[in-house]
Amino acid sequence: MALKRRLVKRLQEKFPPVRHRISRRRTGIRRSDQRKDLSGTRITGILLSSVRRSLVFSLADSYLGVALQLVSSLIIARLLTPAEIGVFSVAAIFAALASNFRDFGVGEYLIQEKNLTTKKIRAALAANIGLSWLMAVILFLASGPVADFYRHAGVTTVMQIQSVNFLLIPFGAVTMAYYRRQLNYRPLFIAGLLANTTSFLVATTGALAGFGYLALAWASLAGVMVTVGYAVSVRPADLPFWPSLSGLREVVNFGKHAIGIYFLGQVGKSAPEAVIGRVLDMASVAFFSRANGLMEIFNRTVLRAAAPICLPYFAQEARAGQRTAEGYLKATTLLTGIGWPFFVYIGVIAYSAIRVLYGGQWMSSVPLAQILCVVAILELPYWLATEVMIAEGRIDQSNKLQFVVQGLRVASLALVVPFGLTGVCWGLALAALGGTFASHRFLRQIIGLRFRDMVRACIPSGAVTAVAATPSLVVALFIEQTEANCLAVFAGCSLATGAAWIASLKICKHPFWMEAVTLLEKMRKRAKAL
Repeated sequence: MALKRRLVKRLQEKFPPVRHRISRRRTGIRRSDQRKDLSGTRITGILLSSVRRSLVFSLADSYLGVALQLVSSLIIARLLTPAEIGVFSVAAIFAALASNFRDFGVGEYLIQEKNLTTKKIRAALAANIGLSWLMAVILFLASGPVADFYRHAGVTTVMQIQSVNFLLIPFGAVTMAYYRRQLNYRPLFIAGLLANTTSFLVATTGALAGFGYLALAWASLAGVMVTVGYAVSVRPADLPFWPSLSGLREVVNFGKHAIGIYFLGQVGKSAPEAVIGRVLDMASVAFFSRANGLMEIFNRTVLRAAAPICLPYFAQEARAGQRTAEGYLKATTLLTGIGWPFFVYIGVIAYSAIRVLYGGQWMSSVPLAQILCVVAILELPYWLATEVMIAEGRIDQSNKLQFVVQGLRVASLALVVPFGLTGVCWGLALAALGGTFASHRFLRQIIGLRFRDMVRACIPSGAVTAVAATPSLVVALFIEQTEANCLAVFAGCSLATGAAWIASLKICKHPFWMEAVTLLEKMRKRAKAL
């Protein structure tokens, strides 16, 4: 028996079992590769868990902020005139432009940096403080000439108040960027809640007290003060407090491209109001701003909640050796599944929405809002192009893309502004169409994104949009929207579209439905455990 066992053992060593060889031949994967795949799966699972948790906080922050902003807008739209709101809107353009220089891409640098050290954090803080204070001085000194250019003295006061924001922001910006890198959005949620509540109280109280456009300026400053104060209070103990010039060159090399990206983006975003304010008048700026305000509902509830999370998510995927194109396609499917139905719905009931939300004096914004919905639908699939390119370490190419996209936007405005506000909006639609082609070309070169993959990713959202938009389209075909029925149409279409959207997500098995079910199940288990 012993001899037999030794013989069998030697035969097994010389001739391994066939089933093992067949198994490996079928899979085509070595054991070392299988271990790598399992490791990548674990990394992806951890990332998705962090993303879902961060998204809950980010969405909660956005929804509460939108709710407060909506209530504030309803009050302010009835207390301030279009001209007063136009004054603040024009001043805010220059503050937003300065803000892009002020940030210098420091937050993005800290998030995407593969080897983040204390030295690099100190250098990032030094860059942020230096540029923020420089922008504060420039904004203060430029307030007079800008007011003369727009022929309104109120612009001076608003810009001078906004310049104070730039003195305070650096002391909280690095802390918040650090939390974003860790995908820990709880501190950001609390900071946003406190700041939004403060801004809401200051804006509405100031408007009721008769401060006019100054109420909006003081509200902005109050919100920044609260945010910075909270950021200082929750600053991690291991996060360096003092700035340093050592290692500044690396931050500058990154920041010079980041400035281009966000400055050009802000130029393109602000160009319509800046051109309208100069060529037409302040009331026209306000009408465009109110139409664009309906788009901002989606931007604040979804895009501003998702975009800050996508950059650290893409960056962590890149650091883990994952293919970022897959994450980008999934994110695009989720965004279009929410955004496309919303913009079609807003475009159909724009009359009722503006009449109910803003009042009768803003009805000139209705056709503008409908065209801007078309612009938003075209832009949405490539909204995250900048984030994924930065995560891949190709911030230089992202800068070039912004130059092309915003150049198209400004050129279109220059061509169509003589045709009035409607012409401006159609010019933006033309620019958005050109921007989609340019964005896809860059993404194909950098992350290997194929057009057929993008189409395949958007098909589920197209199906959901077709179903969700049906109630609003039926109403638009058979019921004329008037001042008498605008409230009933707005409420009825909102409820019907919401119900149809939820049903279509489930019927079409849209990835957003799957993510929502997974998230709710985890929340249910956690609540049950408590």
